[in-house]
Amino acid sequence: MLVIGYSVFTIDKKKKNVPVPVVLLLIGIGLSYVPAFSDVNLTKEIIFEWFLPSLLFISAYQFSTKALKKHVGIISILSTVGIIITTLLMSLLFYYGLHPWLSLSFVEALLMATILTPTDPVSVVSILKESSNHQDIADVVEGESMINDGTSIVLFTVVAGVYFGEGTISMPSFLLEFLLVSLGGIAIGVSLGWLASKAIHFTTDSSYQIMLSIILAYGTFYIGEALGVSGVLATVFSGIMLSYEYGRTIKEHHFRKDLDGFWTVMEPTILTFLFLLIGIQATQYLSFSLIGWIFFLFILSLVVRYVIIIGVVKMNKTWRKTYGWKEVFILTWSGIKGTMSVALLLSIDGQGPELLHSLTFGVILLSLIIQSIGIYPLTTFFLKGK
Repeated sequence: MLVIGYSVFTIDKKKKNVPVPVVLLLIGIGLSYVPAFSDVNLTKEIIFEWFLPSLLFISAYQFSTKALKKHVGIISILSTVGIIITTLLMSLLFYYGLHPWLSLSFVEALLMATILTPTDPVSVVSILKESSNHQDIADVVEGESMINDGTSIVLFTVVAGVYFGEGTISMPSFLLEFLLVSLGGIAIGVSLGWLASKAIHFTTDSSYQIMLSIILAYGTFYIGEALGVSGVLATVFSGIMLSYEYGRTIKEHHFRKDLDGFWTVMEPTILTFLFLLIGIQATQYLSFSLIGWIFFLFILSLVVRYVIIIGVVKMNKTWRKTYGWKEVFILTWSGIKGTMSVALLLSIDGQGPELLHSLTFGVILLSLIIQSIGIYPLTTFFLKGK
């Protein structure tokens, strides 16, 4: 798998029209028909416990703290209130669009919407930055994708509890849980990120510094989850805090250089396994008889995201000037479904109707392939000369 992945990254590194993750995904689908890979199984635990902490940490650590300060308003709204409204609107359209023809309850439509609302930081980081010179859009999409995973998990947990008869939806209790889980994760991430930035000064050994960053990436995630708060946000904010502390003085630039070298190698390694495994897993869920409905849901999800982003942009005079309809379209198209959506879907594997799994996985695959391939040409066309 590593040979395949590294070869693709080496050959395809500068070919923006067919991004590397898409190539790996398609190769994975092909490998699923090879007997040696027939027993390979991707689970929620593999994504959450092995891959996600590293990928979130890489995105957060490499994300500019200046960009976060600049875009904190629109990023915060899109990744919290925006994603909640998106979920509700998508679920209504899914239900009324499918119910007359397919056996889909409203709660199932709501569950599907919660799975499809998170955008994928892995795809955004690996694709959008190489297909766009419009830094503001890249920063907003990347920042939103890092934060909205926490919101998505809380939404999914509540809706899944209702669907499987383990609870009821109460707005006050949801808001309280959302605040506790989110703020708790942020507090843990900031605290441990700050401690790590100080602990790294105890030695000049780059190996120690790299090991400490690995401990930080996975430790904050596991501690957050163990304490009942967002491990995703804990990891994200630990990376942001470490990056912020490193950027305060020139003497710490050599620390960043060592870490950048390590994580630059780790990122394609993790992406190789992740996208090949998603491709291998895909054939278990695909149903070609539903392809028309899958395209229908895919288009609906894009329309809803466009409407929500337009609504958010209209709230602020500066945003209205910065993001015209072309920029909003690119922001919409950049909201790729991927790793988090797959993880949430796998968490209910074997539960619920096969229809729900097939439709949801189909939309995720379409999003990964069509939106990833389309980012570069659409950005070039709409934002040429900007």
